[in-house]
Amino acid sequence: MAASGDADIRVSDLRKTFKVPERDSGLRASLRSLVHRKHRDVHAVAGVSFEIPAGEIVGFLGPNGAGKTTTLKMLSGLLHPSSGEATVLGHVPWRRERDYLRRMTLVMGNRNQLQWDIPALDSFEMNRAIYRVPDAEFRAIRDEIVELLEIGDLVRKPVRNLSLGERMKAEIAAALLHRPKVLFLDEPTIGLDVTMQKRIRTFLAEYNRRYGATILLTSHYMADVQALCKRVVVIDHGSILYDGSLRELSTRYAPHQTINVSLAESGQDLSGYGEVLGTEDGRVSLKVAKDQTSAVAARLLAAYEVSDLTIEDPPVEDVIEQVFADSSPTTVRSGP
Repeated sequence: MAASGDADIRVSDLRKTFKVPERDSGLRASLRSLVHRKHRDVHAVAGVSFEIPAGEIVGFLGPNGAGKTTTLKMLSGLLHPSSGEATVLGHVPWRRERDYLRRMTLVMGNRNQLQWDIPALDSFEMNRAIYRVPDAEFRAIRDEIVELLEIGDLVRKPVRNLSLGERMKAEIAAALLHRPKVLFLDEPTIGLDVTMQKRIRTFLAEYNRRYGATILLTSHYMADVQALCKRVVVIDHGSILYDGSLRELSTRYAPHQTINVSLAESGQDLSGYGEVLGTEDGRVSLKVAKDQTSAVAARLLAAYEVSDLTIEDPPVEDVIEQVFADSSPTTVRSGP
């Protein structure tokens, strides 16, 4: 967890509980529920605490239903928490103060804010009026963002004529026209092809570099997280399991690496060097403890005629799954 000196986002024991109606099936149960309603409590967010300093991009990770989107909705002012405290840029989000709303934005990959039947440029003008951005400042910001996202021709077309990736780029542009200081991004690349995902990641990194924006990002695409985030917060069942650097996460939860080795003479038994994960086209993959990787690689090079050898860390997806496999939620803090 970051030091609290210059944090843009501060969250302390934030909780959100929903009361969900429930009843048995059948006509009798339906009639009974009209008089005696039963509810159960669903703890969507169960006491999360973290701080994010100004200008940092943090990955907010977890499975569906973990509490990520509920947390973002509270921090953006769409939901009032059941208990706990939070400030963003010095504001309490759910008070929805005008000064706060002008300095933040929430982008949800499965939600649209652009008008379907008109060009994106016209929706941009609507946002300019809503946020009361002066004309000259608005044009400068709009042209800069349009150039960065490479959508100069697209914003003149009706939104209905844009592909999913093109529309998502226009959505992001619309959300940033008031140049927000804090960005809450909920699956901004969902459903996009690999090329479009990369372009949006590049744009977000550049926006962060130019304006020092603080970004809290949720994504199921680990490529987004690896490209943008040095720090991650992992959440499950409404509680934080890990808060620290992405590199430390891998070290803590995946203490192994994979050595891929191709020998000039195939068919050698390499089981004495590590756990054999597979063999394909003469290439053997070995699972080796990280603290033994260098020594094992040296032994292989000394014992065999090696035509190729690579060492790989486990995929981040596998590391995250290992975090979820841990039995008890405990917050782990580490340096960046």
